[in-house]
Amino acid sequence: MTDGIPVFDEMPWRVSDDNQTGSRLAVPIEDDALVLCTSADGLLGPEDRDPFFQRVLTALAESDVPYLVGGAYALERYTGVVRRTKDLDVFVRAQDCTALLRVLEQAGYGTELTDPRWIAKAFQADYFIDIIFNSGNGICPVDDEWFAHARPDRVLGIPARLCPPEETLWQKIFIMERERFDGADVAHLLRACGPTLDWERLLRRVGDNGPVLLAHLLLFRFIYPADSRSVPEWVARELLRQVALLKPQRALDELCRGTLLSRYQYVVDIENWGYHDARRDSPPAEAA
Repeated sequence: MTDGIPVFDEMPWRVSDDNQTGSRLAVPIEDDALVLCTSADGLLGPEDRDPFFQRVLTALAESDVPYLVGGAYALERYTGVVRRTKDLDVFVRAQDCTALLRVLEQAGYGTELTDPRWIAKAFQADYFIDIIFNSGNGICPVDDEWFAHARPDRVLGIPARLCPPEETLWQKIFIMERERFDGADVAHLLRACGPTLDWERLLRRVGDNGPVLLAHLLLFRFIYPADSRSVPEWVARELLRQVALLKPQRALDELCRGTLLSRYQYVVDIENWGYHDARRDSPPAEAA
């Protein structure tokens, strides 16, 4: 301990091998939420989780409902980072959500349409499936392009398709809740996938919200000063150009875009300070 600040040598860390680069990563032993994958299907800890997810994936694979696997599984495949979670993220188009829930109900699982604007769930005991068809802010819907660019893979030994890294980034750059900030996921994805990303598609997806992506790119350069080439220079120039073109407009004077980043932290702006909620300008398609 130095002036009240813990140093690495005094903390219970262990070192794991990076399965992509051969480098090594220090991981706090008391927090196994983040480790590095060293096996082909090496996600999830307790053995009783795997059979549940395998049965769900088998039921989905045998159905006619198109779906993708995202969340921690996709992050593992793209970056090598593993999180042990109680849930599995499945992505579907809004119009396919009800059909997918029906498949899981027939397989014996409980289901609910948690929020008709973006998410449903299937569950058994303490484990559950998040069925996602939009982002929480309603501006990143799952559409045909997700499926056109999906990556074939195997999840727990079962053939599946993963959400594309571009669409994964599209959703993650907006997650800035008080209890959850996906900036580290964004940085890891940029580090691992940046050189091969379809940047034109990602910029088109982000659209007028380019400053949010630019903020993450600036953080990426701070986090990985030696890996800045993972992001093409023309991308940053284009985003800076967009920022330079931003001018105050009377119609936007009372607009709060913070609600696109956090569902709760900017409620005071809307309810008490008279700001217009930016989410109201983009009504999401509801599940069908």
